[in-house]
Amino acid sequence: MTDIEMRQEDHFDHRSPPSGPAGPGAPRVTLKEIAAHAGVSRSTVSLVMQESPLVAETTRTRVQASAQALGYVYNRGAAMLRSARTATVGVVVHDIANPFFGAMVAGIDDVLQAAGYVPFLANSGDSPARQERFLTRMREQHVDALLLCPAEETPPALIDTLATWQLPCIQLMRHLGETPQGDYVGADIRQGVHDAVAHLVSLGHRHITLLAGDSDHSADRERLDGYRQAMQAAGLEVESRVLRGELTRGAGLQRTLALLDEAAAPTALICHNDLVALGAILALQRRGLRPGLDCAVVGIDDIDEAALTHPALTSVATHPEAIGRAAAELALARIADPQGAPARIVLPATLEIRDTTSTSPRREQESS
Repeated sequence: MTDIEMRQEDHFDHRSPPSGPAGPGAPRVTLKEIAAHAGVSRSTVSLVMQESPLVAETTRTRVQASAQALGYVYNRGAAMLRSARTATVGVVVHDIANPFFGAMVAGIDDVLQAAGYVPFLANSGDSPARQERFLTRMREQHVDALLLCPAEETPPALIDTLATWQLPCIQLMRHLGETPQGDYVGADIRQGVHDAVAHLVSLGHRHITLLAGDSDHSADRERLDGYRQAMQAAGLEVESRVLRGELTRGAGLQRTLALLDEAAAPTALICHNDLVALGAILALQRRGLRPGLDCAVVGIDDIDEAALTHPALTSVATHPEAIGRAAAELALARIADPQGAPARIVLPATLEIRDTTSTSPRREQESS
């Protein structure tokens, strides 16, 4: 047996299980014995045990059956010690209940699984303290890289801390500091919101309210920047038209109902996300108003429900699954080349125009 083959065999637990025919203390099972049992080469057995995609599925099944029959158990801990890698990637988001993150994690999982990696998912609930506990635990588990959507009020120094841990980190959708430091993947929300305002202005809207979040992280600032730039370009009032609050469907309902009671109620709403926008649609319907005619509504993210609701919701598509895939691919590249130059990947955020911005505003027509 060569030195390489001996090191491969060190990755496995060679003892038969207690219930097996040989019992405790039985001679160890080797790759060569599994190969003979399955009728394949020893190198093929090694590839199967390491979950290589290079082996045909029928061969993989036959080798696994032989390994099970002989009581050969993979020792992943020994493999970790030799490779210094765990084939795991930590994923920390701040709101797993939001469909956006469900789609993003699905994209991450597709790429990692195809590469033989497993994601460890955690939900910070936008709490820096909770996030810190997750990061510490992931460090203890020796994840190979981290995909992080930072919790609000996370100190920018965290990126330096992760660097001292030698833990590659890709920031997702939010970044720490005024500009991204290190690897970052997100969507051009600033341009997407700008396009949404321009679309509403082209329809004749002048009373356009932004239902923003009550936080001050990079994604919030990008929404606000895009809104301000487009409103100022159109010569429209900005500051009095920005309302901050929670970012749930229920909050969107209640905030819109309150707005409709005002004397100068808006003719159009741009909402921080689709959940708030769906709540706004429900509020209009409860008041007997028609979204898209009596008041336009625009969401952000373009989750699946946006196109399926009635009326269908105009939304700025941020393409979360594509963001997840790009982030996972960047994580794998960083694992392979830890010293590579930092990458900043910003995907387009496209305006998907549907029924809730289909016509000119009735109220603006009546006042003209």
